[in-house]
Amino acid sequence: MKKEKRYGRQTPTTSVIMPYEHTWVNEAVELYERSGRTAMEWQKLLLSDLLAYNDEELFVHTKYGFSVPRRNGKNEVIIMRELWGLWKGERICHTAHRTSTSHLAWDRLLDAVEAAGLPVAGSYRASGKEHIEITGGGKIEFRTRTSKGGLGEGFDLLVIDEAQEYQDDQESALKYVVSDSMNPQTIFTGTPPTPVSSGVVFKDYRDKVLQGMTEDCGWAEWGIEEKVDPYDVDAWYETNPSMGTVLNERKVKAEIGKDVDDFNIQRLGLWVRFNLQSAISQREWEELQLQKLPEFAGKKLFFGIKYNPDGASVSMSLATQTKDDKIFVEGLDTRSIREGNGWMLDYLKRCGSNVGGVVVDGASGQSVLIKDMDNYGLKPPIEPKVAEVIDAYASFESSVFAKTICHMGQPGLTRVASTCEHRAIGGHGGFGYKSLSEDIDISLLDSAVLAFWLADTTPTETRRQKIIY
Repeated sequence: MKKEKRYGRQTPTTSVIMPYEHTWVNEAVELYERSGRTAMEWQKLLLSDLLAYNDEELFVHTKYGFSVPRRNGKNEVIIMRELWGLWKGERICHTAHRTSTSHLAWDRLLDAVEAAGLPVAGSYRASGKEHIEITGGGKIEFRTRTSKGGLGEGFDLLVIDEAQEYQDDQESALKYVVSDSMNPQTIFTGTPPTPVSSGVVFKDYRDKVLQGMTEDCGWAEWGIEEKVDPYDVDAWYETNPSMGTVLNERKVKAEIGKDVDDFNIQRLGLWVRFNLQSAISQREWEELQLQKLPEFAGKKLFFGIKYNPDGASVSMSLATQTKDDKIFVEGLDTRSIREGNGWMLDYLKRCGSNVGGVVVDGASGQSVLIKDMDNYGLKPPIEPKVAEVIDAYASFESSVFAKTICHMGQPGLTRVASTCEHRAIGGHGGFGYKSLSEDIDISLLDSAVLAFWLADTTPTETRRQKIIY
């Protein structure tokens, strides 16, 4: 008996679509299929959402994002949308992360335009700056994204290809290019970010839409919620709508390698819930969280103070040793330097004899703090040498991975700890941390590292001093 042919799921596994009654999808599909191509059902479904319009004939979705695993044909959806837009006289900007991707998109669309019989008034090929213009119709520009690309230009449709690489500074340059349009639309298309992806805009957009924090926005994706066995054939069909047409089981099986995470992300559409770019992932940090305060080894509290290099803020954290030979850390606060040092000095004063030591780093405020502590009658802080700072970060990160650090899950400290990457200190492989996001102040994590280091290297009655050779 012949085995019945199997096809991939044609509807998204997750979607948020604004309600609509009208769509231009039929005329767009008809135009596209004049080129000799055939639209698949899942592609028609996405195109229907993209071309949905209200009673005023304005797009229902002013922004729309979709994520489909690689090699399924998501670029054909964009070709359909752009082909229709050119026919309707739209001004279109198609952007990509790589010049090669931008050029390939131009080449594919030009083939479709010519095959569909649309009259080409002109097409121009230049590295990263291709365009196509239709006689009596629209015009499309292809651009490789930069932080300044698109400034001063106006469009009706903005396409963000390779959206997983779309960065904040690029969005700042491009998001206003459709503002003058009477019926603007922005489309994001890509795959879930991998450890080497540089963008955060795509993920942030997805999160906001799924959380109901947007208006006039749509989202659709094919993907799994949790990591699965790469050989789970059902997952292949669930997350790849072109299985049975463009893709088959033999092709997918050949893609499986040692990197299970990469296969789950790129072939099965897994959106990893922690920041893959971060030196410390959210999952790793959350595994250190306690449900209740631990038993402490003593009464001594150790404080770390970090002045941000930009001179704008200062953070303070505390750490103390636990009876099970771990270090408990907690971020206290981050404040503007304009507020002065009083809040930190008052806190230290209230702790009295429980202060086991204070360590401070940051040239922008060290000298002033030392004077202020002296005036408050507090013992002078430790000013760590470069070698000690390097050791502090190395010990902190090693302890995170060894799970000898614990905390109570403060949102602020969790956010900064799971959104950091290494920065070089010294010339011999030493590192510190810097934030992956401009709106996150890394100094809170820095202060926690310093507090940890002081607690970790100070002997107690129940804990022998750590000696590193």
